[in-house]
Amino acid sequence: MIRERLPLVEAARAGNAAALAQLLHDCQPDLRRFARRTCATTEDAEDAVQLALWQLYRQIGALRTVATFARWLFRIVERECFRLFRHGGGADAGVPAAEPDALAAPAVPYDLRLDLARAVERLPAVYREVLVLRDIQELTAPEVAAELGLSLAAVKSRLHRARAMVREQLLQSGYWLKDGEVGHG
Repeated sequence: MIRERLPLVEAARAGNAAALAQLLHDCQPDLRRFARRTCATTEDAEDAVQLALWQLYRQIGALRTVATFARWLFRIVERECFRLFRHGGGADAGVPAAEPDALAAPAVPYDLRLDLARAVERLPAVYREVLVLRDIQELTAPEVAAELGLSLAAVKSRLHRARAMVREQLLQSGYWLKDGEVGHG
């Protein structure tokens, strides 16, 4: 996606309306795929994509470097997904009752996906952001460190702590038994 669109991004940054329109069109499939994996519901995913496209339209000229385009755009989607999840309302807000595919891979039981999403949401922000960038966004540890302005040691420490906190919450829910077998929560 990125390399072939760099000239288009540069033209859009320079004020070329046709390049901006093409960029808005071309980015939608990638953003939708990402949003469906990141957001709790299909509706939230669509809202996040629309917000990202609106921000792209309004702020493409302010983008500092073309190389940061993809990270900037996907970060908008990610933040909006988490904002919608956090501000959705009651205990089950943002977690679909009838859409199990919205949270994770189909092989993972729905109850586990639900509890995993809740466990990640309950993490303190300093741990959650590292966990999301590393394990969900799949950035490397050095990339996470650069993104957050942290040392590599701090990223590794926070990631280890975040994973331990999530694991502990899942253990309390009964997903792993003492012998390592998976329970059914």
